[in-house]
Amino acid sequence: MCRPLATLILAGLTIASVADAQAPLHVSFGIYSFKRPVDVYKQFRPATDALAEKLSIYLGKPATIDIIVTKTYEECLEDFVEGKIDIVRFGPASYVLAKQSEPRIQILAAEREDARGAGLIVVRDDSPYRKLSDLVGKRFAFGDEQSTIGRYLSQAELAKAGITAKDLAAHSFLERHDIVFKVVELGDYDAGALHVGTFKDLNAKASDKLRVLHSFDNVAKPWLARAELEPHLVDALRKALLAVDDAKALKALKVPGFELASDSDYDLVREGMKLSEQFKPTVKAEPAPQPEPSPAPGKGR
Repeated sequence: MCRPLATLILAGLTIASVADAQAPLHVSFGIYSFKRPVDVYKQFRPATDALAEKLSIYLGKPATIDIIVTKTYEECLEDFVEGKIDIVRFGPASYVLAKQSEPRIQILAAEREDARGAGLIVVRDDSPYRKLSDLVGKRFAFGDEQSTIGRYLSQAELAKAGITAKDLAAHSFLERHDIVFKVVELGDYDAGALHVGTFKDLNAKASDKLRVLHSFDNVAKPWLARAELEPHLVDALRKALLAVDDAKALKALKVPGFELASDSDYDLVREGMKLSEQFKPTVKAEPAPQPEPSPAPGKGR
């Protein structure tokens, strides 16, 4: 009677272990609202679905990726550094800041893109401004205070042109690139800093067109793993990202794929961030009226 009992217990353990092996792994993916939160969610859903499919293959078990859209850069960065989010897609400056706070975070891969001229300083098409020095005494709209293009690199470009905060009539941080586009289009601000992708998307349907006054280079956006994420999962995520080839997902991200990246690739941004200190921001001006943002999709949807 003992032998059958032992066999039964062993069989039960085997069934349980198989069930555990097949239980879906949930990975949280964080992204901040660089445009309307609902649009951010829609843009990244194809990519996270494609990543989950590849991840399941490399892990040998089902995996799902839950998108968390935060309202601000700061919130996403803080949650990631504290380990509340497993992986994120950050702008280069947010990566630099996160790495300063938590050196153990790791780059999984970077979006493969040509970042030459990715940053823009724009004005209305009918404005008289033709060079950066023409912006002295004018009103400037920046994006979020932690935005690579929306703040750090655009301020670095202004500083290189000899323009600091005191040389502007006013400047504000308006959180999102689409808001910056709108306030410049409306004439509430004379110029603003934008990513080239936002400029192209919105300018194509704008009633009042904007014009590029100045462009500058950036580096590719990294996808990152939090500190203390299990090494085997980091390895699987890296392989899965590099293997993503789903046309719909890549089209939504506007990149042809992913590539390996290292910390030193972001030295250009570190230099720009240091140079931006010469801009010496003063007290923020009152922001222009902004449209109410759509509510962000909740966690785990």
